[in-house]
Amino acid sequence: MSRTPTPLGWKPIVGYGLGDMANSLVFSMGMLFLLNYYTDVAGIGAAAAGTLLMGVRIYDAVMDIVVGRLIDRGGRPHRSGRFRPYLLWGAIPLLALNVAVFAVPASWSETGKLGYALVTYMLLGTAYSFVNIPYGSLASAMTQSPRERSMLGAARALMGTSAIILLAFVLGPGLRGLQGEALQTRLMHFTLGLAVVGVFCYAICFATTSEVVERDARHPTLRESLSTLLSNMPLQLLCIAGFLTLAGVSCMGASAIYFARYVLGDTKHFLSIILFTTACGMAVSIPLAPLLAARYGKTRTFQSGLALAAAAHLYLFWIPASSRVAIYALLAIASTGTMLAMAIFWALESDSVEYGEWRTGRRLEGLNYSLFSLARKCGQALGGSIPAFLLAGSAYVPNMATQHPAALQTIRLGVTLAPAVAFLAAFVVMLFYPLSDRRYLELIREIRMRRQQ
Repeated sequence: MSRTPTPLGWKPIVGYGLGDMANSLVFSMGMLFLLNYYTDVAGIGAAAAGTLLMGVRIYDAVMDIVVGRLIDRGGRPHRSGRFRPYLLWGAIPLLALNVAVFAVPASWSETGKLGYALVTYMLLGTAYSFVNIPYGSLASAMTQSPRERSMLGAARALMGTSAIILLAFVLGPGLRGLQGEALQTRLMHFTLGLAVVGVFCYAICFATTSEVVERDARHPTLRESLSTLLSNMPLQLLCIAGFLTLAGVSCMGASAIYFARYVLGDTKHFLSIILFTTACGMAVSIPLAPLLAARYGKTRTFQSGLALAAAAHLYLFWIPASSRVAIYALLAIASTGTMLAMAIFWALESDSVEYGEWRTGRRLEGLNYSLFSLARKCGQALGGSIPAFLLAGSAYVPNMATQHPAALQTIRLGVTLAPAVAFLAAFVVMLFYPLSDRRYLELIREIRMRRQQ
Protein backbone atom coordinates (compact mmCIF):
# COMPACT_ATOMS: atom_id res chain seq x y z
CA MET A 1 0.00 0.00 0.00
CA SER A 2 1.45 3.37 -1.02
CA ARG A 3 1.95 6.25 1.40
CA THR A 4 1.92 9.99 0.87
CA PRO A 5 5.40 11.01 -0.32
CA THR A 6 7.35 13.24 2.07
CA PRO A 7 10.72 14.92 1.49
CA LEU A 8 13.62 12.53 1.93
CA GLY A 9 15.79 13.09 4.97
CA TRP A 10 19.45 12.18 5.24
CA LYS A 11 18.82 8.71 6.69
CA PRO A 12 17.10 7.16 3.64
CA ILE A 13 19.60 8.85 1.31
CA VAL A 14 22.61 7.53 3.22
CA GLY A 15 20.92 4.17 3.77
CA TYR A 16 20.20 3.83 0.07
CA GLY A 17 23.83 4.63 -0.70
CA LEU A 18 25.01 1.91 1.68
CA GLY A 19 23.13 -0.61 -0.43
CA ASP A 20 25.43 0.19 -3.35
CA MET A 21 28.46 -0.08 -1.09
CA ALA A 22 27.43 -3.70 -0.54
CA ASN A 23 26.83 -4.15 -4.27
CA SER A 24 30.25 -2.71 -5.07
CA LEU A 25 32.02 -5.10 -2.73
CA VAL A 26 30.95 -7.81 -5.20
CA PHE A 27 30.97 -5.83 -8.46
CA SER A 28 34.33 -4.12 -7.89
CA MET A 29 36.07 -7.28 -6.71
CA GLY A 30 35.21 -8.81 -10.06
CA MET A 31 36.10 -5.71 -12.07
CA LEU A 32 39.44 -5.01 -10.37
CA PHE A 33 40.82 -8.40 -9.35
CA LEU A 34 39.05 -11.34 -10.97
CA LEU A 35 40.86 -11.41 -14.33
CA ASN A 36 44.24 -11.07 -12.63
CA TYR A 37 43.21 -13.70 -10.06
CA TYR A 38 42.25 -16.18 -12.77
CA THR A 39 45.42 -15.67 -14.84
CA ASP A 40 48.12 -15.10 -12.21
CA VAL A 41 46.81 -17.00 -9.16
CA ALA A 42 44.44 -19.73 -10.32
CA GLY A 43 46.55 -20.48 -13.41
CA ILE A 44 43.78 -20.19 -16.03
CA GLY A 45 44.91 -19.07 -19.49
CA ALA A 46 44.24 -15.44 -20.44
CA ALA A 47 42.11 -16.30 -23.50
CA ALA A 48 40.06 -18.85 -21.55
CA ALA A 49 39.60 -16.42 -18.65
CA GLY A 50 38.53 -13.63 -21.00
CA THR A 51 36.03 -15.87 -22.77
CA LEU A 52 34.64 -17.07 -19.43
CA LEU A 53 34.22 -13.52 -18.11
CA MET A 54 32.50 -12.31 -21.27
CA GLY A 55 30.18 -15.33 -21.52
CA VAL A 56 29.10 -15.30 -17.88
CA ARG A 57 28.54 -11.55 -17.85
CA ILE A 58 26.29 -11.81 -20.89
CA TYR A 59 24.43 -14.59 -19.07
CA ASP A 60 24.14 -12.22 -16.09
CA ALA A 61 22.66 -9.58 -18.34
CA VAL A 62 19.97 -11.95 -19.59
CA MET A 63 19.27 -13.04 -16.02
CA ASP A 64 18.64 -9.39 -15.15
CA ILE A 65 15.73 -9.33 -17.62
CA VAL A 66 14.30 -12.52 -16.10
CA VAL A 67 14.53 -11.08 -12.58
CA GLY A 68 13.06 -7.74 -13.64
CA ARG A 69 10.12 -9.49 -15.22
CA LEU A 70 9.59 -11.63 -12.10
CA ILE A 71 9.55 -8.54 -9.91
CA ASP A 72 7.06 -6.66 -12.08
CA ARG A 73 4.88 -9.77 -12.41
CA GLY A 74 5.19 -10.74 -8.76
CA GLY A 75 2.08 -11.35 -6.74
CA ARG A 76 0.93 -9.25 -3.86
CA PRO A 77 3.84 -7.13 -2.61
CA HIS A 78 5.42 -8.02 0.71
CA ARG A 79 4.40 -5.74 3.59
CA SER A 80 7.93 -4.26 3.41
CA GLY A 81 7.47 -3.36 -0.25
CA ARG A 82 8.05 -4.80 -3.70
CA PHE A 83 11.83 -4.30 -3.79
CA ARG A 84 13.24 -3.94 -0.27
CA PRO A 85 12.76 -7.56 0.90
CA TYR A 86 15.24 -8.83 -1.72
CA LEU A 87 17.98 -6.91 0.07
CA LEU A 88 17.56 -9.24 3.04
CA TRP A 89 16.70 -12.48 1.26
CA GLY A 90 19.57 -12.31 -1.21
CA ALA A 91 22.38 -10.76 0.83
CA ILE A 92 23.91 -13.86 2.42
CA PRO A 93 23.78 -16.12 -0.71
CA LEU A 94 25.29 -13.32 -2.81
CA LEU A 95 28.19 -12.56 -0.49
CA ALA A 96 28.88 -16.25 0.23
CA LEU A 97 29.20 -16.88 -3.50
CA ASN A 98 31.65 -13.98 -3.77
CA VAL A 99 33.86 -15.94 -1.34
CA ALA A 100 33.50 -19.09 -3.45
CA VAL A 101 34.49 -17.31 -6.68
CA PHE A 102 37.90 -16.43 -5.22
CA ALA A 103 38.49 -19.96 -3.94
CA VAL A 104 39.46 -21.90 -7.09
CA PRO A 105 41.04 -25.21 -5.89
CA ALA A 106 44.79 -24.99 -6.53
CA SER A 107 45.25 -28.76 -6.91
CA TRP A 108 42.72 -29.17 -9.75
CA SER A 109 43.64 -29.42 -13.40
CA GLU A 110 43.20 -26.35 -15.60
CA THR A 111 40.02 -27.87 -17.03
CA GLY A 112 38.69 -28.48 -13.54
CA LYS A 113 39.61 -24.96 -12.46
CA LEU A 114 37.87 -23.53 -15.52
CA GLY A 115 34.73 -25.55 -14.74
CA TYR A 116 34.76 -24.44 -11.11
CA ALA A 117 35.22 -20.81 -12.15
CA LEU A 118 32.36 -21.07 -14.65
CA VAL A 119 29.86 -22.56 -12.19
CA THR A 120 30.68 -20.30 -9.24
CA TYR A 121 30.74 -17.13 -11.33
CA MET A 122 27.40 -17.98 -12.96
CA LEU A 123 25.83 -18.58 -9.55
CA LEU A 124 27.30 -15.30 -8.29
CA GLY A 125 25.80 -13.46 -11.27
CA THR A 126 22.39 -14.99 -10.65
CA ALA A 127 22.45 -14.01 -6.97
CA TYR A 128 23.64 -10.52 -7.89
CA SER A 129 20.67 -10.06 -10.23
CA PHE A 130 18.21 -10.96 -7.47
CA VAL A 131 19.69 -8.24 -5.25
CA ASN A 132 20.85 -5.54 -7.65
CA ILE A 133 17.72 -5.30 -9.82
CA PRO A 134 15.40 -4.68 -6.84
CA TYR A 135 17.97 -2.31 -5.34
CA GLY A 136 18.26 -0.28 -8.53
CA SER A 137 14.48 -0.21 -8.95
CA LEU A 138 14.02 1.03 -5.39
CA ALA A 139 15.12 4.62 -6.16
CA SER A 140 12.21 5.22 -8.53
CA ALA A 141 9.82 4.04 -5.80
CA MET A 142 11.30 6.29 -3.10
CA THR A 143 10.72 9.71 -4.72
CA GLN A 144 9.77 11.50 -7.93
CA SER A 145 11.67 14.70 -7.12
CA PRO A 146 14.51 15.38 -9.62
CA ARG A 147 16.58 16.94 -6.84
CA GLU A 148 16.10 14.01 -4.48
CA ARG A 149 16.84 11.52 -7.24
CA SER A 150 20.08 13.38 -7.97
CA MET A 151 20.91 13.13 -4.26
CA LEU A 152 20.17 9.41 -4.24
CA GLY A 153 22.40 8.99 -7.28
CA ALA A 154 25.17 10.97 -5.62
CA ALA A 155 24.85 8.90 -2.43
CA ARG A 156 24.96 5.72 -4.48
CA ALA A 157 28.07 6.89 -6.34
CA LEU A 158 29.73 8.02 -3.09
CA MET A 159 29.16 4.74 -1.27
CA GLY A 160 29.97 2.60 -4.29
CA THR A 161 33.22 4.49 -4.78
CA SER A 162 34.02 4.17 -1.08
CA ALA A 163 33.81 0.41 -1.51
CA ILE A 164 36.39 0.59 -4.30
CA ILE A 165 38.70 2.61 -2.06
CA LEU A 166 38.17 0.11 0.76
CA LEU A 167 39.09 -2.79 -1.52
CA ALA A 168 42.20 -1.06 -2.80
CA PHE A 169 43.28 0.07 0.68
CA VAL A 170 42.82 -3.38 2.21
CA LEU A 171 43.71 -5.69 -0.66
CA GLY A 172 46.57 -3.67 -2.14
CA PRO A 173 49.00 -3.86 0.81
CA GLY A 174 47.54 -7.12 2.09
CA LEU A 175 48.26 -9.06 -1.11
CA ARG A 176 51.59 -7.53 -1.97
CA GLY A 177 54.41 -10.08 -2.08
CA LEU A 178 52.11 -13.08 -1.65
CA GLN A 179 51.88 -15.93 -4.16
CA GLY A 180 50.32 -19.35 -4.50
CA GLU A 181 48.64 -20.88 -1.47
CA ALA A 182 49.44 -17.94 0.81
CA LEU A 183 47.75 -15.53 -1.58
CA GLN A 184 44.74 -17.83 -1.93
CA THR A 185 44.35 -18.04 1.86
CA ARG A 186 44.59 -14.26 2.25
CA LEU A 187 41.93 -13.74 -0.42
CA MET A 188 39.64 -16.18 1.36
CA HIS A 189 39.96 -14.22 4.61
CA PHE A 190 39.37 -10.90 2.87
CA THR A 191 36.24 -12.03 1.04
CA LEU A 192 34.81 -13.48 4.25
CA GLY A 193 35.35 -10.15 5.98
CA LEU A 194 33.75 -8.30 3.08
CA ALA A 195 30.74 -10.62 3.30
CA VAL A 196 30.13 -9.52 6.90
CA VAL A 197 30.41 -5.85 5.95
CA GLY A 198 28.09 -6.35 2.99
CA VAL A 199 25.33 -8.02 5.01
CA PHE A 200 25.48 -5.15 7.50
CA CYS A 201 25.16 -2.54 4.69
CA TYR A 202 22.19 -4.31 3.09
CA ALA A 203 20.43 -4.49 6.46
CA ILE A 204 20.81 -0.73 6.99
CA CYS A 205 19.55 -0.02 3.47
CA PHE A 206 16.47 -2.13 4.13
CA ALA A 207 15.78 -0.50 7.50
CA THR A 208 16.13 3.14 6.41
CA THR A 209 14.33 3.20 3.03
CA SER A 210 10.66 2.99 2.06
CA GLU A 211 8.57 2.70 -1.10
CA VAL A 212 6.04 5.53 -1.44
CA VAL A 213 5.46 6.14 -5.18
CA GLU A 214 2.13 4.84 -6.44
CA ARG A 215 1.99 2.19 -9.15
CA ASP A 216 -0.76 0.37 -11.00
CA ALA A 217 -1.75 -2.78 -9.13
CA ARG A 218 -2.52 -4.56 -12.43
CA HIS A 219 0.31 -6.77 -13.67
CA PRO A 220 1.20 -6.12 -17.33
CA THR A 221 1.43 -8.97 -19.80
CA LEU A 222 4.72 -9.76 -21.50
CA ARG A 223 3.48 -8.14 -24.69
CA GLU A 224 2.49 -4.98 -22.83
CA SER A 225 5.85 -4.88 -21.07
CA LEU A 226 7.78 -5.22 -24.31
CA SER A 227 5.62 -2.56 -25.93
CA THR A 228 6.40 -0.19 -23.06
CA LEU A 229 10.14 -0.78 -23.37
CA LEU A 230 10.16 -0.43 -27.16
CA SER A 231 8.37 2.92 -26.97
CA ASN A 232 10.73 4.31 -24.32
CA MET A 233 13.38 6.19 -26.31
CA PRO A 234 15.09 7.76 -23.26
CA LEU A 235 15.60 4.29 -21.80
CA GLN A 236 16.96 2.93 -25.08
CA LEU A 237 19.49 5.74 -25.40
CA LEU A 238 20.49 5.35 -21.76
CA CYS A 239 21.04 1.64 -22.33
CA ILE A 240 23.39 2.34 -25.25
CA ALA A 241 25.24 5.02 -23.28
CA GLY A 242 25.39 2.73 -20.24
CA PHE A 243 26.83 -0.10 -22.34
CA LEU A 244 29.58 2.16 -23.66
CA THR A 245 30.31 3.82 -20.31
CA LEU A 246 30.65 0.55 -18.42
CA ALA A 247 32.78 -0.87 -21.23
CA GLY A 248 35.22 1.99 -20.70
CA VAL A 249 35.15 1.79 -16.89
CA SER A 250 35.57 -2.01 -16.86
CA CYS A 251 38.38 -1.97 -19.41
CA MET A 252 40.24 0.56 -17.29
CA GLY A 253 39.53 -1.37 -14.08
CA ALA A 254 40.70 -4.72 -15.44
CA SER A 255 43.85 -3.17 -16.95
CA ALA A 256 44.86 -1.10 -13.91
CA ILE A 257 46.64 -3.83 -11.96
CA TYR A 258 48.62 -4.88 -15.05
CA PHE A 259 49.43 -1.22 -15.76
CA ALA A 260 50.72 -0.71 -12.23
CA ARG A 261 52.75 -3.90 -12.10
CA TYR A 262 54.33 -3.98 -15.54
CA VAL A 263 54.21 -0.44 -16.99
CA LEU A 264 54.85 1.53 -13.79
CA GLY A 265 57.02 -1.26 -12.39
CA ASP A 266 55.44 -2.20 -9.05
CA THR A 267 52.07 -3.49 -7.84
CA LYS A 268 52.16 -0.84 -5.09
CA HIS A 269 51.20 1.71 -7.74
CA PHE A 270 47.86 -0.06 -8.12
CA LEU A 271 46.92 0.98 -4.60
CA SER A 272 48.06 4.53 -5.31
CA ILE A 273 46.11 4.70 -8.56
CA ILE A 274 42.89 3.48 -6.98
CA LEU A 275 43.15 5.47 -3.75
CA PHE A 276 44.43 8.75 -5.16
CA THR A 277 42.42 8.96 -8.35
CA THR A 278 39.24 7.62 -6.80
CA ALA A 279 39.48 9.88 -3.77
CA CYS A 280 40.11 12.94 -5.97
CA GLY A 281 37.26 12.02 -8.28
CA MET A 282 34.90 11.44 -5.39
CA ALA A 283 35.86 14.63 -3.56
CA VAL A 284 35.17 16.75 -6.64
CA SER A 285 32.30 15.00 -8.41
CA ILE A 286 30.00 13.84 -5.61
CA PRO A 287 29.33 17.30 -4.11
CA LEU A 288 29.15 18.85 -7.59
CA ALA A 289 26.78 16.37 -9.20
CA PRO A 290 23.52 17.54 -7.53
CA LEU A 291 24.55 21.21 -7.85
CA LEU A 292 25.42 20.96 -11.54
CA ALA A 293 22.29 18.92 -12.23
CA ALA A 294 20.13 21.56 -10.55
CA ARG A 295 21.75 24.39 -12.52
CA TYR A 296 22.37 22.86 -15.95
CA GLY A 297 20.20 19.74 -15.94
CA LYS A 298 21.06 16.08 -15.46
CA THR A 299 21.70 15.38 -19.15
CA ARG A 300 24.27 18.15 -19.64
CA THR A 301 25.99 17.20 -16.40
CA PHE A 302 26.23 13.60 -17.52
CA GLN A 303 27.62 14.63 -20.93
CA SER A 304 30.21 16.87 -19.28
CA GLY A 305 31.49 13.99 -17.18
CA LEU A 306 31.87 11.75 -20.22
CA ALA A 307 33.69 14.42 -22.20
CA LEU A 308 36.11 15.08 -19.34
CA ALA A 309 36.88 11.37 -18.90
CA ALA A 310 37.38 10.81 -22.64
CA ALA A 311 39.78 13.73 -22.96
CA ALA A 312 41.88 12.64 -19.96
CA HIS A 313 42.24 9.02 -21.13
CA LEU A 314 43.04 10.14 -24.66
CA TYR A 315 45.80 12.50 -23.53
CA LEU A 316 47.21 9.80 -21.23
CA PHE A 317 48.15 7.71 -24.28
CA TRP A 318 51.03 10.10 -25.09
CA ILE A 319 52.39 10.35 -21.53
CA PRO A 320 55.54 8.27 -20.88
CA ALA A 321 55.62 5.87 -17.94
CA SER A 322 58.31 7.97 -16.26
CA SER A 323 55.95 10.97 -15.90
CA ARG A 324 54.24 9.70 -12.78
CA VAL A 325 52.80 13.06 -11.71
CA ALA A 326 51.14 13.59 -15.10
CA ILE A 327 49.78 10.03 -15.11
CA TYR A 328 48.22 10.38 -11.68
CA ALA A 329 46.81 13.82 -12.51
CA LEU A 330 45.17 12.61 -15.71
CA LEU A 331 43.76 9.50 -14.02
CA ALA A 332 42.32 11.73 -11.28
CA ILE A 333 40.68 13.97 -13.90
CA ALA A 334 39.31 10.91 -15.71
CA SER A 335 37.98 9.54 -12.44
CA THR A 336 36.25 12.84 -11.72
CA GLY A 337 34.53 12.68 -15.11
CA THR A 338 33.36 9.08 -14.83
CA MET A 339 32.10 9.55 -11.26
CA LEU A 340 30.24 12.70 -12.25
CA ALA A 341 28.56 10.79 -15.06
CA MET A 342 27.72 7.75 -12.92
CA ALA A 343 26.30 9.89 -10.11
CA ILE A 344 23.76 11.29 -12.60
CA PHE A 345 23.20 8.04 -14.47
CA TRP A 346 21.02 6.47 -11.80
CA ALA A 347 18.73 9.50 -11.65
CA LEU A 348 18.32 9.47 -15.44
CA GLU A 349 17.35 5.80 -15.33
CA SER A 350 14.69 6.49 -12.69
CA ASP A 351 13.29 9.32 -14.84
CA SER A 352 12.84 6.92 -17.75
CA VAL A 353 10.41 4.90 -15.61
CA GLU A 354 7.99 7.86 -15.58
CA TYR A 355 8.48 8.41 -19.29
CA GLY A 356 7.36 4.84 -19.97
CA GLU A 357 4.39 5.27 -17.62
CA TRP A 358 3.43 8.52 -19.40
CA ARG A 359 3.60 6.89 -22.82
CA THR A 360 1.71 3.67 -22.01
CA GLY A 361 0.16 3.98 -18.54
CA ARG A 362 2.29 1.08 -17.31
CA ARG A 363 4.95 1.51 -14.62
CA LEU A 364 7.72 -1.10 -14.92
CA GLU A 365 10.45 -0.32 -12.39
CA GLY A 366 11.87 -3.84 -12.33
CA LEU A 367 11.95 -4.54 -16.05
CA ASN A 368 13.02 -0.97 -16.81
CA TYR A 369 16.04 -1.21 -14.52
CA SER A 370 16.81 -4.76 -15.62
CA LEU A 371 17.09 -3.67 -19.26
CA PHE A 372 19.36 -0.85 -18.14
CA SER A 373 21.38 -3.33 -16.10
CA LEU A 374 21.55 -5.73 -19.05
CA ALA A 375 23.19 -3.03 -21.15
CA ARG A 376 25.61 -2.15 -18.36
CA LYS A 377 26.60 -5.78 -17.80
CA CYS A 378 27.12 -6.36 -21.50
CA GLY A 379 29.37 -3.31 -21.44
CA GLN A 380 31.16 -4.70 -18.40
CA ALA A 381 31.52 -8.05 -20.17
CA LEU A 382 33.07 -6.45 -23.23
CA GLY A 383 35.24 -3.95 -21.36
CA GLY A 384 36.45 -6.45 -18.77
CA SER A 385 37.37 -8.98 -21.45
CA ILE A 386 39.17 -6.61 -23.83
CA PRO A 387 42.38 -6.58 -21.73
CA ALA A 388 42.37 -10.40 -21.59
CA PHE A 389 42.08 -10.72 -25.36
CA LEU A 390 44.71 -8.02 -25.89
CA LEU A 391 47.10 -9.85 -23.57
CA ALA A 392 46.37 -13.21 -25.22
CA GLY A 393 47.24 -11.73 -28.62
CA SER A 394 50.49 -10.17 -27.40
CA ALA A 395 53.67 -11.57 -25.91
CA TYR A 396 52.41 -11.33 -22.31
CA VAL A 397 53.81 -13.91 -19.87
CA PRO A 398 52.13 -14.06 -16.42
CA ASN A 399 54.32 -13.06 -13.46
CA MET A 400 57.35 -12.18 -15.60
CA ALA A 401 58.88 -8.99 -14.22
CA THR A 402 60.05 -7.68 -17.61
CA GLN A 403 57.40 -7.95 -20.31
CA HIS A 404 57.82 -7.73 -24.08
CA PRO A 405 57.26 -4.18 -25.47
CA ALA A 406 54.21 -5.45 -27.38
CA ALA A 407 52.64 -6.67 -24.14
CA LEU A 408 53.35 -3.32 -22.45
CA GLN A 409 51.74 -1.47 -25.33
CA THR A 410 48.56 -3.56 -25.14
CA ILE A 411 48.34 -2.91 -21.41
CA ARG A 412 48.65 0.83 -22.08
CA LEU A 413 45.86 0.64 -24.67
CA GLY A 414 43.55 -0.84 -22.04
CA VAL A 415 44.10 2.19 -19.79
CA THR A 416 44.15 4.94 -22.43
CA LEU A 417 42.63 4.68 -25.90
CA ALA A 418 40.07 1.94 -25.28
CA PRO A 419 38.28 3.79 -22.42
CA ALA A 420 38.57 7.11 -24.29
CA VAL A 421 36.79 5.75 -27.37
CA ALA A 422 34.03 4.21 -25.23
CA PHE A 423 33.37 7.43 -23.28
CA LEU A 424 33.40 9.55 -26.43
CA ALA A 425 30.88 7.25 -28.12
CA ALA A 426 28.59 7.45 -25.06
CA PHE A 427 28.83 11.25 -25.19
CA VAL A 428 27.69 11.27 -28.82
CA VAL A 429 24.74 8.99 -28.01
CA MET A 430 23.56 11.31 -25.22
CA LEU A 431 23.43 14.25 -27.63
CA PHE A 432 20.15 12.72 -28.84
CA TYR A 433 18.64 12.23 -25.35
CA PRO A 434 15.19 13.92 -25.40
CA LEU A 435 14.10 14.06 -21.74
CA SER A 436 15.07 17.34 -20.03
CA ASP A 437 14.33 18.03 -16.36
CA ARG A 438 11.62 20.53 -17.36
CA ARG A 439 9.94 17.99 -19.63
CA TYR A 440 10.18 15.35 -16.90
CA LEU A 441 8.27 17.54 -14.44
CA GLU A 442 5.58 18.09 -17.07
CA LEU A 443 5.21 14.31 -17.43
CA ILE A 444 4.87 13.91 -13.66
CA ARG A 445 2.04 16.46 -13.57
CA GLU A 446 0.24 14.72 -16.44
CA ILE A 447 0.56 11.31 -14.77
CA ARG A 448 -0.87 12.64 -11.49
CA MET A 449 -3.76 14.29 -13.32
CA ARG A 450 -4.62 10.98 -14.99
CA ARG A 451 -4.68 9.19 -11.63
CA GLN A 452 -7.11 11.77 -10.25
CA GLN A 453 -9.57 11.31 -13.12
